[in-house]
Amino acid sequence: MKIAINGARGRMGRMVQEAAAGEPDIEVLALLETPGHPETGHTLQGPCGPLVLHTDPSAADEVDVGIDFSHPAGSIPFARALAARGIPVVIGTTGLSSSDMAMLRSAADGAPILVASNTSVGVHCLHLLSTMAQQMLGPRYDVEIVEIHHRHKRDAPSGTAMTLAEGLLGNDLHVVTGREGQCGPRASNELGVLAVRGGEVIGDHTIMFLGDHDRIEITHRAASRLAFAQGAISLARRLLGRAPGLVQVADLFREP
Repeated sequence: MKIAINGARGRMGRMVQEAAAGEPDIEVLALLETPGHPETGHTLQGPCGPLVLHTDPSAADEVDVGIDFSHPAGSIPFARALAARGIPVVIGTTGLSSSDMAMLRSAADGAPILVASNTSVGVHCLHLLSTMAQQMLGPRYDVEIVEIHHRHKRDAPSGTAMTLAEGLLGNDLHVVTGREGQCGPRASNELGVLAVRGGEVIGDHTIMFLGDHDRIEITHRAASRLAFAQGAISLARRLLGRAPGLVQVADLFREP
């Protein structure tokens, strides 16, 4: 599988290169960054060998799939350019607006595009387990989500936490992202999502089901960003050969 990596000089872009170097059937053909990047045109020595850093997505002409960990302003042009040539794209960039999603939905007419707030397969497993737990436990159990990330993270709650919450919003639940002061007793239809920031925590997500007499907690802890990089490559493999359209992670794990 031949891949292009957008956001190649960022933390996750470097991790995808490292993960790809450990896969014998994967070849990284193109590294891309946004226009104006100081290393544009330079040959970079990385885990996948010497590669020139480009800003023009046309440099990714010969690839099977694109993987993006950049930022919204870089993700959209990359995805549109590749999808227009029938090349699938995995987008791990967060912070996409509703207008960004509309543009991606339009671009996906040409090729499958996967947008994932978290590319770890373990996090998808967390989602499935929590959905199963909610179905078994029913509305008598209150649901709360606590996420912990490093002090540098710019958004809160995390996109992963909000995606997990959205998957549990049956039974007329609505998300509450903070409680302060005289907020009164917890309403039965609340789903609390709380953010903790500090240190260099890569990402912990815990879903709690709190009953009158017991509590169930399901947790995913990322020990290395390689979990997200390897997950992105795994998702890219599953994306190959799919019909055009905007794809969710769950779609790739359903039985045909």
